[in-house]
Amino acid sequence: MSRVFIKTYGCQMNERDSEAVAVKLVESGHEIIADEESADVVLLNTCSVRDKAEQKAIGKASRILNQRNPTKKTPLVGIMGCMAQNRGEELLEKLPNLSLLVGTQKFHHLPELLKKARTGNPIVELAEEHDSQNEIRDHLPASGRPSAFVSIMQGCNMNCSFCIVPKTRGRERYRPIAEIVAEIRELEKLGVCEVTLLGQIVNAYGRGVMAPVDGKTPFVQLLEKVNELPHIRRIRFTSPHPIAYGKDLIEAFVRMPKLGKYAHLPMQSGSNRILEAMNRPYRIEKFLGIASKLRANVPGMRLSTDVIVGFPGETDADFELTKKAFSEAGFEMGFIFKYSDRSGTPSVDLSSKVSQEVLEKRNQELLQILEKQSLASNLKLIGTNLEVLVEGVARKGTGRVTGRSPCFRKVNFPGDESLIGKPVVVRITQANHASLSAELA
Repeated sequence: MSRVFIKTYGCQMNERDSEAVAVKLVESGHEIIADEESADVVLLNTCSVRDKAEQKAIGKASRILNQRNPTKKTPLVGIMGCMAQNRGEELLEKLPNLSLLVGTQKFHHLPELLKKARTGNPIVELAEEHDSQNEIRDHLPASGRPSAFVSIMQGCNMNCSFCIVPKTRGRERYRPIAEIVAEIRELEKLGVCEVTLLGQIVNAYGRGVMAPVDGKTPFVQLLEKVNELPHIRRIRFTSPHPIAYGKDLIEAFVRMPKLGKYAHLPMQSGSNRILEAMNRPYRIEKFLGIASKLRANVPGMRLSTDVIVGFPGETDADFELTKKAFSEAGFEMGFIFKYSDRSGTPSVDLSSKVSQEVLEKRNQELLQILEKQSLASNLKLIGTNLEVLVEGVARKGTGRVTGRSPCFRKVNFPGDESLIGKPVVVRITQANHASLSAELA
């Protein structure tokens, strides 16, 4: 059997898909390795959200396939995931020696597809498959790993004008609550105490298919079931949408301490005119109301967001509205993107594109606001005690470990590897805009 190296680009959902692929390959006798140079097979699990991500993956595949070292055997190379689904057989023209092209609903067929790929002709599997969402359920055993991703759905029904996800991931499909809970029970046995529930619009889980119960949406029903599991200490979820941030979800943060004091709330723009052009079905006033309710109901709540600057037609006035809303919501964390055309999305055809110079200027302005807000929030925590779930060894400084607080702040403090996977209480001693420093309390 083959030695397989998997390289993942993009979001947490891609990371989760790669792990599920790895499990399937291990079960069929393959070996998953961390050394690309000694691999017989290289699989690139790709992202299409931004052009840069696609170009990185194409460049990587090209370098492997066109290597000049005559003493080294060229591995079989496969591209899977969102770029495979988006670009399709066009990739075979760019990469004529490619062996595999596997879409987002065919991951679980990788073992048999690898066998077929050895016949010499490229294998292309991009079709939709019923119930494929239920195949993303298995995990690699990893002793001491405290956190795990759990996919609860696939696809997206929203059709935002800038987004390629509906094309690459298809319509929304949901896994049954009982199967998700059973998966998390197995993770508990592996020592996992924190789970992140994943979906393109995770808080819309079950809409139109599962019924509300006692005024609670299917997503909140799922949260309640996970909250009951005795060894799960923390529950996170990404990526949500403002339209599904209802009263029951806000109240869930109050009723379920395991949800912590952190919520992601993608804003995209502070201008109603631009939100409409983006096909985002909410007004900024409603969005800010959700942010305000989250902070009012959960003292110490920390909010993060997504923003696209320079969407086609965005004027200086529109951008000022974004800055105003960003400050009013008080976001302490954010993913700020400069708009770029994505083939296959409606926004490609919009006129009044913003120049690269203006894109860069607006991006930097918003990043400066974010840094200021994040620093102010972090400084308030100096002298307080926080519970930190230790995730690993800190990147800088010997004898230090790193973890996350319930409000998702990164915390570094003195400690050894024996603390990894454990919750510990620390006292915050220093802060900057990106992280906190602490000592064991």
